[in-house]
Amino acid sequence: MSEQTAPPVAATPAAPVGGRGRGGGAALVAAGILLSRLAGLVRQSVFGHFLGTSDAADAYNAAFKIPNFLQNLLGEGVLSASFIPVYAALRAEGREDEARKVAGAVAGLVSLVTTIFTLLGVLATPWLIAAIAPGFTGEKRELTILLVRIFFPGTALLVLSAFCLGVLNSHHRFFLSYAAPVVWSAAQVAALILGGRGWRLGPADLAVVTAWGAVAGAFLQVFVQVPAVLALLGGRLRLSLGRASAHVREVVRSFLPVVAGRGVVQLSAYIDNVIASWLPSGMVAALAYAQTLYTLPVSLFGMSISAAALPSMSAAQGTSEKLREQLASGLRAIAFPVVPSVIAFLAFGDVAVAALFRGGRFTPQDVRDVWLILAGSTVGLLAATLARLYSSTFYALRDTRTPLKYASLRVLLTAALGVVCGLWLPRALHLDPKLGAVGLTASAGVAGWVEFALLRRGIARRVGKADVPAGLLVRLWAAAVGAGAAGMGVRFLFAGLPATRLAAVVKAAAVFGCFGAVYLLLALALDVPEASAAVQRARRMLRR
Repeated sequence: MSEQTAPPVAATPAAPVGGRGRGGGAALVAAGILLSRLAGLVRQSVFGHFLGTSDAADAYNAAFKIPNFLQNLLGEGVLSASFIPVYAALRAEGREDEARKVAGAVAGLVSLVTTIFTLLGVLATPWLIAAIAPGFTGEKRELTILLVRIFFPGTALLVLSAFCLGVLNSHHRFFLSYAAPVVWSAAQVAALILGGRGWRLGPADLAVVTAWGAVAGAFLQVFVQVPAVLALLGGRLRLSLGRASAHVREVVRSFLPVVAGRGVVQLSAYIDNVIASWLPSGMVAALAYAQTLYTLPVSLFGMSISAAALPSMSAAQGTSEKLREQLASGLRAIAFPVVPSVIAFLAFGDVAVAALFRGGRFTPQDVRDVWLILAGSTVGLLAATLARLYSSTFYALRDTRTPLKYASLRVLLTAALGVVCGLWLPRALHLDPKLGAVGLTASAGVAGWVEFALLRRGIARRVGKADVPAGLLVRLWAAAVGAGAAGMGVRFLFAGLPATRLAAVVKAAAVFGCFGAVYLLLALALDVPEASAAVQRARRMLRR
């Protein structure tokens, strides 16, 4: 089916729904992500209770990485970078009909590609396992193969969910698409409780039931977004391949470099998984638990601000000064909560891990292992969150190739440092082999700083220098360290609590509550503008 490019209609720019600005959009994205991440924490907590760091947990987490490659390759970030700039620009010009045709073509192309990849993935699963988890043998390997084949169809649905997110974000409907993963987590929690407590299944069978729960959750995640998407597209979505549309060709031209870039990034995750499969049993699962906490600030702050800024950046991509202002404002907004996140993970990571996961099969030793991995992740936490906004600025400028080059270099560094720090260094220094997982996350952080520096320099050449002021960073770090000292005092006061899950939750609430309050007060005392803005937003919300 071919389409002709429609002539432009009256150029009435599409305004944000309800007049919400970028700040409101970022808040809605953050609220949706917060709900989904909280649901994810509940999911991982229940998962840890029933499966801990067992072989079945290793198999489940390794298995999900393979179809998750497809999701990350074709999903949210790729569609946002290639589809939103074109779709948002058409709407800003008042060309709604052409925008709807582009949406239908993108939906058709994504459906076709994900179907092909899913079929190939299911057939090629045994070879994929040999490539991504060569250290798995026997029953553990067979369970991983079965789980991968279950996961693949659900992952294809999650890619379609990413298309829904692209449409909703372009219309400044930020909350639903980011809150939708709550149902995906809820389905897995229901499967874990039903299988683990109701049917009292063993670890391997429980992992299989949970995988089917993930597939059901993926369907629900798409289902809850479809009515809103159809309403925004005039009541129906006309699928096509858009072969005759210049705008669709532009999306595809942008799509391919971003897919390549995502493929490069996923190669880094693949390398980490290969190395982790050679580490002691349980380390693949421990990495996944640590990642659950690590991705909280990346998603809540880096992703929310970048996602909310991309449509408006795309609509104004011809104005360097406006882009630079948006970028500088977003970088400051990201740094304000991420700097204390680094200190909190380093100082109280074990408190958070114990509150979320300890109990059942998740032992005190598991708490220590996950905390150490989380501490290694903090090396690149600030770089990873800030880099998201720099990448979004490139995408708004319709440049998807430059981030690909920088991501490729990061992966090469991650691979080289990961082998050295993950496998060779612990053996050379006669350390516990489990510390190889810490080496993996720390070395990835170092490589992330290199990518960040390159992105920052590249954007400076395009639109001018935009960075977090050094003076602001000094004040943020000072406030975070002071808050960390206060949190350590509270931790000492609660040291005598019994080793129960409830006590761990109470301790975490007290420590992190004190830490957050003191950080905000110190930031206000040090005249950090973002702290004042946060207080004002809280006051406005309380008045409503």
